[in-house]
Amino acid sequence: MLSAGTAVGALLAAPVGDLYGRRRSLIGAVMVFCVGAIFQVCATNIAMLVAGRTVAGVGVGTVSVLVPLYQSEMAPKWIRGTLVCAYQLSITVGLLAAAVVNILTHDIPSAAAYRIPMGLQLTWACVLALGLLILPETPRYLIKRGYKEAAALSLSRLRRLDITHPALVEELAEIDANHHYEMALGSDTYRDVFFGEPHLGRRTLTGCCLQMLQQLTGVNFIMYYGTTFFKGANITDPFKITLIMQVINTVSTLPGLVVVESWGRRRLLIVGAIGMAVCQLLIASYATANGTNNESVQSHLLIIFVAIYIFFFAASWGPVVWVVTSEIYPLKVRAKSMSISTASNWILNFGIAYATPYMVGTHGATPGSVDLGSRVFFVWGAFCLLAVAFVWCMVYETSKISLEQIDEMYERVDHAWNSRNFEPSWSFQQMRDFGYSESGVPSTEPQLELQPSRTSSASTSQTDTGVSATTTSQDDKLISSLGHVDLTY
Repeated sequence: MLSAGTAVGALLAAPVGDLYGRRRSLIGAVMVFCVGAIFQVCATNIAMLVAGRTVAGVGVGTVSVLVPLYQSEMAPKWIRGTLVCAYQLSITVGLLAAAVVNILTHDIPSAAAYRIPMGLQLTWACVLALGLLILPETPRYLIKRGYKEAAALSLSRLRRLDITHPALVEELAEIDANHHYEMALGSDTYRDVFFGEPHLGRRTLTGCCLQMLQQLTGVNFIMYYGTTFFKGANITDPFKITLIMQVINTVSTLPGLVVVESWGRRRLLIVGAIGMAVCQLLIASYATANGTNNESVQSHLLIIFVAIYIFFFAASWGPVVWVVTSEIYPLKVRAKSMSISTASNWILNFGIAYATPYMVGTHGATPGSVDLGSRVFFVWGAFCLLAVAFVWCMVYETSKISLEQIDEMYERVDHAWNSRNFEPSWSFQQMRDFGYSESGVPSTEPQLELQPSRTSSASTSQTDTGVSATTTSQDDKLISSLGHVDLTY
C-alpha cells in the first residue's frame, strides 16, 4: 500500500510542483508523509497501519519526483549527474539504517518492535523540511513563472556569483531564451507531454521505460523479500545476509557517482545491465540444473551472485535512471513528464511487491503460486537483457551539456547511439530574438561565412589577409571571464 500511495503522490507532484514551486511543494509533501508516519506509530490494528502507510506513500511519491527535479534544475552541468546520483546514495544509506534498526528491534516482544522503526522515519522528514527552509527556489522554475529578478537572485546564491557577473547573466539569459523557444513550439499541457515538440513523446517513453525496467531488474525482490527468500533458500541467518546486501548496496553507489560524468549515462547503464543479467542467469541456471541437490553450494552461490548483482545495480541503474529522467525533459513539461515516469516506477514497484509471493512461494504456503524459487532470476535476467537493447536504441547521452542544450540534441541527432558525438552549437537567445541561430542554420550561399554565436563550441574568423583563425570556444571564454572565482562547491 505504500507503493500504491507513492504512485498517486508521483502523479500529484506535477500540478502541485508547477503551481506552488519545487521547494514549497517538497515541504508540503514532507508534512503529508509525517501525518502518515504518525498514523503508523499510533496504529493498534492492521487497518490503521495500512492507512498510515498509504498516506505516507503519497508524500514519498511526491518527494521522489520533486527532489531529483530540484537537483537537476539548480545544479551546474558539470556536477549535475553526480548530484542526482547522491539522491540514490542517500536512499541506500536509509535502507542500510533501516536494516540495522530492524535487526535491533525485531525480537522486542511488544509493539515497540514496529513503533521504533516507523517512528524514526519522522527524524529524516524533519531534516529534509528544515534544510528546504534555507534553500532557494530553482531559477528555472522562477523563469517558467516569469519571475526574472527572483531567478537571478536564486542563481546568484546557487553559483556564489554576483548578480551582475557575466557568466551568471549569460546562463540566466540562455535559460530564459530556451523557455521562450520551448513555448513557441507548443503549450505545456499533458497532451504535449506525449505529442509535443521536440520529440516529447519519445522522451516520455524513454523515461517511463527506464523507470519500469529499473524495477524489472528485480532489485526490490531482494530489498522487499530478501529476508524471506534467503530463509526459504535454507540460509541460516537471513537478517544478517540482508544487512550485508544493504552494506554492499550503499558502498557500491559510490563508483556510480565517480564515473557517471566521465563514462556517461549510456555506457554506465549498458555495463550495469549486462553485469546484472549475467549474475541472475547464472543463479537461475545453476538452481534449475541441480534441483534440490547440493543445497549448501546453491546457498553460497546465491549469496555471492546476489551480492555481485547488487553491486552492478547500485553503481548503474540505481542512480543513473534518476539522473536521465531528471535531465531529458524540457522545462515547460519537466514536472509533468517526471511525475508520469516516476509513477510508472511506483506502479511496477507495487506490482512486483504484490506478485512476488505468488511467483516464488510454495503451493502450501501461498495458494495459487507458481513456485519458481530461484528460477525467478530467469525473469529478472531476461528484463536486464531487454534493458541493454533499450538503452542502446533509446537513451541519449546527456552528460556534459546543459539542460537547454538537450533540446537541441533531440532535434539534431536522429539516433540515440550517435548522441555521444553531439556538439551543441545553437544560441537560444538568437532563437528568441531572431527566430533562428546563426550557428545552427546552414549557409545557403557558399561564399558567405556564418557569424559565430555565443554558444558555439568553436568558430573561425577571417583576418584582413584572408587567413582563417580559430577563436576560443565559448566554454573557454566563460572560464576566462570568471577570474578567481571559487568553484569548489
